[in-house]
Amino acid sequence: MRGVFVTGTGTEVGKTVVAAVIARMSAASGASVNVFKPAVSGLDDYPTVPLAGRVWSNAPRLPDHLLLMLAAESSQSEDEIAPYRFGPAVSPHLGAELAAAPIEPAKLLEAATEAGAGADLLVCEGVGGFLVPLADDYLVRDLARALELPIVIAAGPGLGTINHTLLTVEAVRSAGLEVLMVVLTPWPEVPGELELSNLRSIERLAAVPVKTLPTLDLTRPESWPRL
Repeated sequence: MRGVFVTGTGTEVGKTVVAAVIARMSAASGASVNVFKPAVSGLDDYPTVPLAGRVWSNAPRLPDHLLLMLAAESSQSEDEIAPYRFGPAVSPHLGAELAAAPIEPAKLLEAATEAGAGADLLVCEGVGGFLVPLADDYLVRDLARALELPIVIAAGPGLGTINHTLLTVEAVRSAGLEVLMVVLTPWPEVPGELELSNLRSIERLAAVPVKTLPTLDLTRPESWPRL
């Protein structure tokens, strides 16, 4: 399987944006790209968005799996992209408990493997951070390890990111996986000494390339930069 697994230092740190940019960049280069996200929560917070003909919607907000699908120009169904989808904005294992629909690790691995086999490249986005539980005894780490894909870590550029990012790098490497790069987002138009110092420190201490992404207009993928 060829692809990348995008994880983060926590929730709301830009994982979906980073994964979408990688998917869009690869599709624009001519690759056939499929996407995968083991579970999506918080669908109650999103408006219903019709995607007739899979044309990019002008809606300001899309659920993670739909943004990934459109970025990759994928023909996958929602079930193929995200086998488990929950309404409340809670952790996936709690969402599964509330929905009385336990997450089955074997089902996740089978779905991700099928997605990877159906394209030149698979872009898989995790849920929350690297050690978030998908089931009581099954973490995001365990799925990433089973897929054996190189890891891209999304992180914020501000105060506290050095510790969070180095902990995530250490956890990924302890799982026997390669850290491909760290992406700091949203990167300010005029970064201050704090952001620049954070970037340099992570690059030096983790011995990994550190890239940046600015705030993106998610309704205009043609304006997105390349990583």
